[in-house]
Amino acid sequence: MEDSKETLADAFDRGGAAAVQAYLESLEIDGVRRELDRLSGEARQTLIAALPPEVAGDLLEDLAEAQAIEILEDFEASEAAPIISALPEDIGADFLREMGSKESDAILDQIATEAPEEEAELRERVAYDDETAGALMESRFVAFDERCTVEEVLTDLSERAEEYSDRDVQYVYVTGGNGVLVGVLPLRTLVLTRRAHQVASIMVKAPVSVNVGDDLEALEDVFESAGYLGLPVLDDAGMLRGVVLRAAVEEARADHYADDYLKSAGILGGEELRSLPLATRSRRRLAWLAPNIILNLAAASVISMFEDTLQAVIALAVFLPIVSDMSGCAGNQAVAVSIRELALGLVRPTDFIRVIWKEISVGLINGFVLGCILGCIAWLWKGSLALGLVIAGALMINSVISVLIGGLVPLLLKRFKADPALASGPILTTCTDVCGFFLVLGLASTVIDKLPQ
Repeated sequence: MEDSKETLADAFDRGGAAAVQAYLESLEIDGVRRELDRLSGEARQTLIAALPPEVAGDLLEDLAEAQAIEILEDFEASEAAPIISALPEDIGADFLREMGSKESDAILDQIATEAPEEEAELRERVAYDDETAGALMESRFVAFDERCTVEEVLTDLSERAEEYSDRDVQYVYVTGGNGVLVGVLPLRTLVLTRRAHQVASIMVKAPVSVNVGDDLEALEDVFESAGYLGLPVLDDAGMLRGVVLRAAVEEARADHYADDYLKSAGILGGEELRSLPLATRSRRRLAWLAPNIILNLAAASVISMFEDTLQAVIALAVFLPIVSDMSGCAGNQAVAVSIRELALGLVRPTDFIRVIWKEISVGLINGFVLGCILGCIAWLWKGSLALGLVIAGALMINSVISVLIGGLVPLLLKRFKADPALASGPILTTCTDVCGFFLVLGLASTVIDKLPQ
């Protein structure tokens, strides 16, 4: 295959938007993403601007969210508004929520000139906090008044079959005259009931529902308790606002884990793709890397305190990074478990005693095993039992310290409303480095006469 940039450029030159559309439709989603990612920002904007809004919307929906938002933010509001309007309401609201407020307000103002009702609905959706039922729900659902008969419902479903075909219709919702949810009607019950009956007489009353403000953790709990495919979403007044699907919750959870992973790796400000502007990527990474200079200086200062010991026993320099790194790995395992248990609701930010007991137990066992292995290596290498005991003791003690820090820091950060995934890493790294260096050099200083010079 030709180079992707040349292929897309040739398609555009040959047949304009129609040729580009036909070419992209021949690719799988991953292929579309790669093709667009290889283009320069200017070429990408030109191609998407040339496509009909519906096609451009489908294309942006297939892209990574960060890339789609970057493209939309580079458009004028008058160009972006038709694309947002062509997207499903939940996707369009997600894009607007993640965009800068200035850009999203300009797009919404533009939409208001053409479709005021659509603009009002989008503003309402954008106002919901991210990863809540209101943000994840689909606003297109099938609902009927409780006074309707089965015949009226079936007739409506039949006459509007094409409209309903693109909705995930599992249940028919029943509302009161004021729009408040009063029941739910499985399609099987609807089909097998005499047509003269009112739906109120056969509906399941007081169905399980969620509030628009329920967060991802609460939604997961409800879905895990039973095999629901979707749940009605109500506002504080009990009015039916939408339906949140199990698939949407699972996708949001996967995105949340991906975001936590990026933060723990030092990628701030959201998802990073190499198609983003160089200045943006550099700024996001420096926001994490620059403060780490200060943290590393703190660890280095410990070495300077024991400079004479290090000069006298140069072999210690070999084991310093090993002790620090092994302890850091153990601590990162504890961080991961704490963040996971916090997400699942298995521990609360106040459960310090339980975490301390659990981590001390595993830290002592693993620290003893690893310390013995590394200590034996030091002993055999230099023929010094004292050196082996220093390294073994330092690694064992530092492993216990690191798992305690790794287990407790996420709880402490969560308690003070900080992001555990973002801050746990630097704190753990600094502590394990400082403690590891201090333990190795401090223990060595006490038995320096017995160590190989």
